[in-house]
Amino acid sequence: MRFALVMSEAGSGLKRNLSMVISVVLVTFISLTFVGTAILMQMQIGQMKTYWYDRAQVAVYMCTATDTTPPTCQGQDATAAQIEAVKTKLSSPALSPFIEKFYFENHNQAYADFKKQFKGNPVADYVTPELLNQTFWIKLKNQQQSDVIAQSLSGVAGVQSITDQRSYLDQIFRILNAASLTAIAIAAVMLVAAALLIATTIRLSAFSRRRELGIMRLVGASNGFIQTPFVLEGVFAALIGSVLSVGAVFAIVQFFVRGYLAQKMQLTSFVGLDSAWIVAPILIVVGIGLAALASNVAISRYLKV
Repeated sequence: MRFALVMSEAGSGLKRNLSMVISVVLVTFISLTFVGTAILMQMQIGQMKTYWYDRAQVAVYMCTATDTTPPTCQGQDATAAQIEAVKTKLSSPALSPFIEKFYFENHNQAYADFKKQFKGNPVADYVTPELLNQTFWIKLKNQQQSDVIAQSLSGVAGVQSITDQRSYLDQIFRILNAASLTAIAIAAVMLVAAALLIATTIRLSAFSRRRELGIMRLVGASNGFIQTPFVLEGVFAALIGSVLSVGAVFAIVQFFVRGYLAQKMQLTSFVGLDSAWIVAPILIVVGIGLAALASNVAISRYLKV
């Protein structure tokens, strides 16, 4: 009987403030969708780091005839002897323990890759094979040890530069992290807005029933019994918003990530529905916890019982 009365009071409050309840649902839905998206982005960044860092290579660029700045080049193309010397170093007992595999890309091979990469771009018409570096592509057993290659081949005749591809990946991941942090910041602001809106809704509901509350107090109802329906009002509205945000997260993963991005970028690993299942309970817990806290604070501070 006591439980039925509490639920009846909560339902009555929801009906009286239906427009405010809808506002709470929408704000909670949007804010938690941002939270879920931010969590998914962090998962995606972590997955991409694992995927691409494992595939990152060290590039040893050989000199071209247009290179005049490095003292190892002296304005001439790397000779066959210089290329062979680098190959010998990479195969030496000093470096081979660190190298999983390597291969050499000559001018013509580099040009073919360049034409494929920049197909349809006018710049491809002005590039000739001789302008592109011949390159040793090196896959290390441990990508953290790329400094070993740089130290061993720096200053070797015919070597223009040595680049770890992870440096390019770091720039991309910094941009992705910035986007993720932006989503988190927006979500935080909207969660604050949702909490304030929930608190306002509870205050209005309490104000509209102030006479009933006074009567309940006179007949000996406890503070907990009086406050529970108000807390349930906020929790119920936030729960609906949380469930909607979970649905939005699943839709984003299924239709945008898996249905679009994964098809357009098949060489990249993307998050799946298993990640969405991890995010779902987090959103529901955050939504319910936020509503319960905001409702409890509002009724405790502003309701005089």
